[in-house]
Amino acid sequence: MGNFIVTTKYENLTFHDDFMFCKVLENNPDLCRELLELVLGKKVGELVIAKRQRPIEILPDCRGVRFDVYAKDDEAVVYDVEMQNLKEGALERRVRYSQSMIDVENLEKGTAYGELKNSYVIYICNFNMFKTNGRHKYTFRRLCVEDPQLELGDGTELIFLCTEAKMDDVSHEMRSFLKYVSENIAEGDFANRLERAVDQARMNPRWRMEYMNLEEMIQVRNREMKKRIEQLERENIEAVTRIEEIEKSKEELEKSKEEAEKSKEELRKAKEEVEKEKEKADLRIAELERLLSAYQEKN
Repeated sequence: MGNFIVTTKYENLTFHDDFMFCKVLENNPDLCRELLELVLGKKVGELVIAKRQRPIEILPDCRGVRFDVYAKDDEAVVYDVEMQNLKEGALERRVRYSQSMIDVENLEKGTAYGELKNSYVIYICNFNMFKTNGRHKYTFRRLCVEDPQLELGDGTELIFLCTEAKMDDVSHEMRSFLKYVSENIAEGDFANRLERAVDQARMNPRWRMEYMNLEEMIQVRNREMKKRIEQLERENIEAVTRIEEIEKSKEELEKSKEEAEKSKEELRKAKEEVEKEKEKADLRIAELERLLSAYQEKN
């Protein structure tokens, strides 16, 4: 479900890098199972781990999801383990959607809801997921708001592990693991075995080539994205220019309208003056006609 961001040479990859995280756990199911047991505090059955970044797409027009490490045990319990180095993209909502996709995929058409198996979604966060608290581990289940002691029991569980924490709330082995994630310092048996698996992965020529191909693919995608961003910026500048031209035309139109109104008023006044002059002229003509008529009568 995480996105690969290739910024590190293959030989410098550490366990918290998404590519290395997936390779180590997918190809070492015993380590994956031990990690799950460490997180859940109970035994986990034999695991079957899906391919790297396993995609789930239910419908063509629906958004799919990709899981970092997706596994099932011998009782069909589903485990989704994610490495998250940055808090971004409405993580809480994304978790909700991923959980729903797991349920949809694991319930075949016509199957009773009671056949839906338990599922665990585990996020290993290389930061503090919840700023107000300093816990290493946060476990969420659906509880009743009115009666917090009443659990829904729908078989789902969401766990956030946080490297940036101060509380003494987890085992020494868990703190050693989280320190290994954040600082790449292997202390304790489990962390040391993870580090040895990472060292072996760094020497795998096939994985190195896969990583290099991935890097090239992402570089191509980044170049295309950069071109698209530049194009959008140009289109945005053009749009702003057009808006400015429209605003300018609007101002000129308003100015022309004002001038037209002013000319119309001047024309009205001129017309009134002409009417007044015409009235005066008619009076003068009438007076001349009267005088002419009087003159003619005398002669």
